[in-house]
Amino acid sequence: MKKYSVLLIACVLIVANLHAQLSLPAIFTDNMVLQREAPIPIWGWAKANEKVEVRLNKQTKSTKADKTGKWMLYMDAEKAGGPYTLQVKGKNMLEFKNLLIGEVWLCGGQSNMEFQVGYTGNWQMGVMNYKNEVANANYPKIRRIKIEHKINSIPENQATTTGWSICDTGTVSYYSAVSYFFARTVYDSIQVPIGIIDDNWGGTNIETWISREGFESSEEFKEMIGRMPRIHIDSLSKLSIRGSEKRIERLQGTLFSELNPKDFHQPQFDDSKWQTLIQPGLWEAQVLGQLDGVVWLRKTITLSAEEANQDAVLHLAKIDDNDETYVNSVKVGGIDRWNADRIYTLAPGILKEGKNVIAVRVIDTGGGGGIYGSESEVKISLGQKDISLAGDWKWQVESILKLTNENSLPSLCYNAMIHPIVPYGIRGVLWYQGESNAGRAYQYRKAMPLLIADWRKKFGKPDMPFYYVQLATYTTYGNSNEGCDWAELREAQALTLSVPNTGMVVTTDVGDPTDIHPTNKQTVGIRLAAIALNNLYGKSLVCRGPNFKDFEVNANVATISFNNTEGGLYTPDKYGYIRGFEIAGNDSVFHFAKAFIKGDKIQLYSDMVQNPIAVRFSWIGDASESNLFNKEGFPAEPFRTDQWKTITKTAKYNIEIDQ
Repeated sequence: MKKYSVLLIACVLIVANLHAQLSLPAIFTDNMVLQREAPIPIWGWAKANEKVEVRLNKQTKSTKADKTGKWMLYMDAEKAGGPYTLQVKGKNMLEFKNLLIGEVWLCGGQSNMEFQVGYTGNWQMGVMNYKNEVANANYPKIRRIKIEHKINSIPENQATTTGWSICDTGTVSYYSAVSYFFARTVYDSIQVPIGIIDDNWGGTNIETWISREGFESSEEFKEMIGRMPRIHIDSLSKLSIRGSEKRIERLQGTLFSELNPKDFHQPQFDDSKWQTLIQPGLWEAQVLGQLDGVVWLRKTITLSAEEANQDAVLHLAKIDDNDETYVNSVKVGGIDRWNADRIYTLAPGILKEGKNVIAVRVIDTGGGGGIYGSESEVKISLGQKDISLAGDWKWQVESILKLTNENSLPSLCYNAMIHPIVPYGIRGVLWYQGESNAGRAYQYRKAMPLLIADWRKKFGKPDMPFYYVQLATYTTYGNSNEGCDWAELREAQALTLSVPNTGMVVTTDVGDPTDIHPTNKQTVGIRLAAIALNNLYGKSLVCRGPNFKDFEVNANVATISFNNTEGGLYTPDKYGYIRGFEIAGNDSVFHFAKAFIKGDKIQLYSDMVQNPIAVRFSWIGDASESNLFNKEGFPAEPFRTDQWKTITKTAKYNIEIDQ
């Protein structure tokens, strides 16, 4: 017993000494930017009851650590300026040099916010014209810190970061492109130091960024978060994985222990009891729901002898994340990259007269899962003939990912990446996220306002500016008649403008129908900056495009009125044809409309609709053909006048915990 007592005492002393030395959160480093014209929070740890003195510019303040070693104080507000040195003194002295006072923005979201300025050897190739952008990045008063990827099931005190860097040609390649172009535009206008906190992670859903307390305050989510125990992430991961396994076993009617996946690619395998899901289309929005793991997809087609003897190419759009693809048990391809086109040439003799089985083993490591892209990209080409493979595919889950990732459970990124920097002084938030929530677009109407309220409360700023980017143009499944989750997510984002002190950037004109990561991040950052300059920094700027006001119908012609037409409605089409509008009658079937500018309104009609009752604009993933702007160059916001059924209304965020 004595031996174990000595070890216990030693462990206690080690833990007690962790904060015996004066320390600050990792967000405090040389070259940092502190928020101007507001009290400046400084906090950290020291020995219990230790006196701590803080010096900044011409002021000195002191406090005392509490019995746990935690301390905090607020320095008086400072005007923009610097460079200064921040000194923090207790038993030891800490000194942070070359700091500036200016405007600080927290930049959150997923991959389109994380997308970097320059080519850095990873999955992305940099913004358009990135070589010139990097060569001209000489902005010593723009500073940036990157909060590194990390998750936890309970709030952490320390983030992981390499510290604040000064913007120059050697550092800018690693900056978030959207946040950099925002910062550059604002700096050029107001000549005040700008600090950007890059706190983002590609592929993340919004729920991972909301705190537990935020969910507990929400009628929509409090029952969900109540099922999540407050335990270490390793223990929680085991409960979550087993909960997911039980759900899938109930869903597919087979225990994982009874599966024999080595036969799943064989054409003679009996898949008659397998259920179906629609491909292309990520399975998170369908019967499978949130699932990371290995899923088999099978499709059977019947060919004539003539068809089977043609030169054949299999097209499977893109697959998230990796695939092994078989045709009649022959492996014809496989790519270990989620954003690559799957185009596989079939050797002669693989196809047969009669039934042919295409089997795809999909390995999804996080985020979305399944075949995704347009229906036209999912086909088999036989000589000059194409046979569509879009529609129902049989599915079976082989296994569930045994590791917890950033989207496995709620609050994981908040706990490890946001909580450690609260309450660092910031002006506001820039947010670019939503792609990973498209399958739950209707619920995003609740989730996004909840995120805003949660972060405002955590940072102690009830009216903190929150500016965000609406989803860009991208070819996804669906349209007005089939339903379109991408359009529904854009609608949820637009509805969030009802939250005070928010602003939204429309990007339907600067996306890329074939790439979920468009490289024109310059326009996105500039449009975000226009909102900030107009709303916060005293510059009278147009910062929003036309948005729907009302409409009236006379005979078969609908007339649409808009807000924010500013200098007038405009289209770059030399004939004045406006594209992107659809119109429907009592049958709820939408038809493309002929539309024209009439003064400050749009008039539209379709020969197929005699008594129109509903209008939609840009209600599709790839809205790149939409060409209505105001004369200041801001695109019209997507909208619909009806409240007809949406395809994501019943999709809910859920967690599976083995009870």
